[in-house]
Amino acid sequence: MILSALLTSVGINLGLCFLFFALYSILRNQPGNITVYSPLLFNERKAQQQDEFNLERLLPSPGWVKRAWQPSEDELLSITGLDAVVFMRMFIFWLWIHFCAAYVFTGVVCYLLYCEYNYISLKRIAYFYSSKRQPHQFTILVRGIPAPSGSSFSQTVENFFIEYHPSTYLSHTVVRRTSKIQSLINDAEKLYRKLGNLKASNSQQRFMRDGFLGLFGRKVDIADHYEKKLQDIEDNVRLERSSLAGEEVPAAFVSFKSRFGSAIALHIQQGINPTEWVTERAPEPKDVYWPFFSESFMKRWIFKIVVVVAYIALTILFLIPVVVVQGLTHLDQLETWLPFLKGLLSLTFVGDLVTGYLPSLILHLFLSVVPPIMIFFSSMQGYISHSQIEKSACTKLLWFTVWNIFFANVLSGSALYLVNVFLEPKKIPSVLAEAVPAQASFFIAYVVTSGWTSLSSELFRLFPLLCSFMKRLFVGKDDDDDFEVPQMPYHSEIPRVLFFEILGVTYFFLAPLILPFLLVYYCLGYIIYRNQFLNVYAPKYETGGKFWPIVHNSTIFSLVLMHIVAIGIFGLKKLPLASSLTIPLPVLTLIFNEYCRKRFRPIFKAYPTECLIKKDREDQNDPTMTEFLEKLATAYQDPALMPVQYSRSADGRSSPLLRAVEV
Repeated sequence: MILSALLTSVGINLGLCFLFFALYSILRNQPGNITVYSPLLFNERKAQQQDEFNLERLLPSPGWVKRAWQPSEDELLSITGLDAVVFMRMFIFWLWIHFCAAYVFTGVVCYLLYCEYNYISLKRIAYFYSSKRQPHQFTILVRGIPAPSGSSFSQTVENFFIEYHPSTYLSHTVVRRTSKIQSLINDAEKLYRKLGNLKASNSQQRFMRDGFLGLFGRKVDIADHYEKKLQDIEDNVRLERSSLAGEEVPAAFVSFKSRFGSAIALHIQQGINPTEWVTERAPEPKDVYWPFFSESFMKRWIFKIVVVVAYIALTILFLIPVVVVQGLTHLDQLETWLPFLKGLLSLTFVGDLVTGYLPSLILHLFLSVVPPIMIFFSSMQGYISHSQIEKSACTKLLWFTVWNIFFANVLSGSALYLVNVFLEPKKIPSVLAEAVPAQASFFIAYVVTSGWTSLSSELFRLFPLLCSFMKRLFVGKDDDDDFEVPQMPYHSEIPRVLFFEILGVTYFFLAPLILPFLLVYYCLGYIIYRNQFLNVYAPKYETGGKFWPIVHNSTIFSLVLMHIVAIGIFGLKKLPLASSLTIPLPVLTLIFNEYCRKRFRPIFKAYPTECLIKKDREDQNDPTMTEFLEKLATAYQDPALMPVQYSRSADGRSSPLLRAVEV
């Protein structure tokens, strides 16, 4: 990629950033957009809509930057949770690293890694001490309950824990297969929204045909048609609930009177047979992925194999857009493939646009469809919570990005590279030393396109803005009853931030020109995501900072990759002594990683006895503890068996489904 093409890409993306910033500062002040740009504050009724016209609302203002910068980390923690703080610490962490100038750099990175791991670990303990009592702290999930003879799973669980945990056992909730009921409830919610939107819009089209595609059959009133369907769902829910007693699953959420009692049951094998009474940590009640319990063990095992095959297939298929992108970076190849464009490509601006901006844009657009696919893959693998699914999807997407965006682009210049990598592993350093520097300008353009522009588009929130506009246009107003504050998509954002970190470390001494672009990205990201955490996103569940080990592992990987490339570079430069002296670096880095794993990783798996007993002793003198334990008995009830709360129907009547579930 020539310099003019790179400058063209930078210019276009810089212009888009300023445009998005200006539009954001104007649109966020408009009363109709409060559910788009400040849904968190709107949900908490801290932001009030003002209908009076004010000329200042039409002028761009950088005031949001100051408001995003001012809150302290503790304030951010209290508002958005520890996961948001961990996410923001990534920006702080890499801002410091990019201010630092192959041993010195590795030493600095490892030192910062250790400090950050230690900081997050202490923060995790402090967060635990300051947190309120949560049901998952007192509860475990027990699976593999032995088949009862002449009694139910519920009675078997109660007898077992009363006998072996008499002083700490509190209650239990046996899981039932409720996938059919949940499906009916989902159908009813969709119908309820359609009915509400129909009556709120005062539409003149009140009739439809009840036949195929609404084109055939007799004419019926749409509202009456929807209400009849809701009544049918009510009958089906009654029928499913009446036969639910025989749908018990050999799994139960077992609650204890103390956190320490829960920890003992969690970490000690319960039965002689290790495949029975298998315990694992219970997620938060709202974090439980209930469809997991409706699948059989064999089906989950088959799905795990299917996911592996599908993941490999997707990785291979993604090489197609990578090859196309690499073809766009070489005008001579493009003119050979598409000779009719030769005249157009001869124009300087068009050539710079095609080689500098389009490749990274196309790659970014293709990559944007991958996160939902990774969430779908992870949901099939048998995880019991949404947070575990999100962590799994985050890891999948990170290594998918590393392979398809970094290695595939680096090694796609020649088939010989791929052959050398797979057939002659000893030549990996020299192959990477030749290939990695050649793609430096492409990755600079990628940082600008996928980094700068994606950050500004995150601030602008184009898709939610369009959805809000369409609702106001066709429905007349945003439906407050259907309003839901969005959650930060960690599974897609963390891999993007970490991929830029990998680029920064890898190109630290190969192409230092990329560092200022990354520095701008981390500065922008730190301000923009603070603004989004304070105004837009609300946590639905909390992992307690468990994303940080992913950050640590990716940093170690980037250091080792940098060392391998450095060894290859010194070899190509005919500096065997320098190459030999660099070999200990990856070994020392991996030893450091193993030390950190032993030193800090246990804190991210479970809280120590010291912390648990200290919190339990605080609860002994708390008068609200009795009330909490009473509520704990029903904390893990399946949502499909709980009353569905609708605030009101469009015409003021209660929902038929609400009556059905309460029967």
